[in-house]
Amino acid sequence: MPFYPGHGVGLRNVGSYQISGHPYVTGSLLANGEEKEVKFPLVAREFTVINSGSTGGSGPVLRVHFTSTSSGAVVTGHHYVTLESDDQSITFHTRCTSVWISCPQGGGGDNGFEVLANLTGIDRTQMYDLTGSGITD
Repeated sequence: MPFYPGHGVGLRNVGSYQISGHPYVTGSLLANGEEKEVKFPLVAREFTVINSGSTGGSGPVLRVHFTSTSSGAVVTGHHYVTLESDDQSITFHTRCTSVWISCPQGGGGDNGFEVLANLTGIDRTQMYDLTGSGITD
């Protein structure tokens, strides 16, 4: 009788995305012109970024993107989502190992953000780099 071992945790394993995920929560402040990469310890199945507000200035503008603004055409190609007000949020239903958050020049004081992620059991080393059309091109 042949033996068929079970499928393990992985990028193309449906069960890895169907079960409840491991929670991950973090946050920080960004100064004008600064960007930060939030690295997840495992592959995320979805995550939410919340604009937690400005400490002063003309407004708490944040940009959310999948690579650094120095990578390709992130800014010139508008490969980001803008969160323009306190408590505005966006949820991404996509697998990834990190997200970049930036504070464009001219926004006034420090701008805060919070990230809540739903992590799979998939090791981050299994994930491919996110590049190409809509991300860096």
